[in-house]
Amino acid sequence: MKKFVVIFLLAAIGVGAYFTYQHWEQQQRQHQAEYLELFGNVEIRRVNLGFRVPGRIETIAFEEGDFVERGQVIATLDNRPYTENLAVAQAVYDRAAANMERMENGSRPQEIEQARAQLAEYKANFILQKADFDRAERLLPNRAISQAEYDALMAKRDESVAKVRRAEETLSLLEEGFRKEEIAAARAQLAEAKANLDQAKTSLEDTSLLCPNDGIILTRVEEAGAVVQAGQNVVTLSLKDAVWVYVYVPEPDLGRVFPGMKAEIYTDTNKGKPCMGQVGYISPESEFTPKNVETPRLRTNLVYRLRVIADSPDTILRQGMPVTVRLLYDEMKNEE
Repeated sequence: MKKFVVIFLLAAIGVGAYFTYQHWEQQQRQHQAEYLELFGNVEIRRVNLGFRVPGRIETIAFEEGDFVERGQVIATLDNRPYTENLAVAQAVYDRAAANMERMENGSRPQEIEQARAQLAEYKANFILQKADFDRAERLLPNRAISQAEYDALMAKRDESVAKVRRAEETLSLLEEGFRKEEIAAARAQLAEAKANLDQAKTSLEDTSLLCPNDGIILTRVEEAGAVVQAGQNVVTLSLKDAVWVYVYVPEPDLGRVFPGMKAEIYTDTNKGKPCMGQVGYISPESEFTPKNVETPRLRTNLVYRLRVIADSPDTILRQGMPVTVRLLYDEMKNEE
């Protein structure tokens, strides 16, 4: 009797174990049908920030690890040389603008009247000098005057003629105004001065290093007092909203993956609370599985790289962190 009981119990245990195993296997198949589990590492977009102009660093407002918002001033240069350059450019522009206005407006009436009066004065003087010379020309044959006196009177007459001609040309220029070529040259000079002024303003603005996007200061490469060149790295910024995970999918599963597919991102510290994301990029080329995300058995397998973008990344996801990604099949079915 006891032997029969023992056999019955063993049979019951075996049947129970069989159905338990079947149930577990069914659950595993169901989970496998719901998601594809992949492994990878977190990648965070970093930006090396520097000034567009050279100079001496005056201030750096943040320390490593500080959170910085878009538009905040991270660092500044000593702007005195650029302030002085702006003042010079402003003066050159003002002078070119005044010259352009003078040419467009032409000569003032007072200047024209002054030129007319001077021409009348030179003509009157010419009449006087010509009368003296004509008198000398009649007296010279009779030796009433010397040759030297005659030559002096002729020189004064010729000088009066030259002054009259010069005054007539001056009056004509004032009445006609500036030529089109001169006005065009003045306009080009004004445009050049305006460009130099804008460039000086931009250079002065570039002495402030602004944060391009929300992020965290990773490194302070330079310190206050250092002289840096244009484009030289001053700080490194980790962008807040550009966090993704690179995972690798085997070729047999590639046909089940597509851009926009929902994903859950798990780390060792948040196993029960994943970050949500979606597939953003699928590489068109195959490659060997990287050593840091696979087992020795899979080292020679060809895989395709996926980029899974985190929808709302938080401080849990860190650069280089190993993660587990589940690509959700049922999630897409429900949306359909």
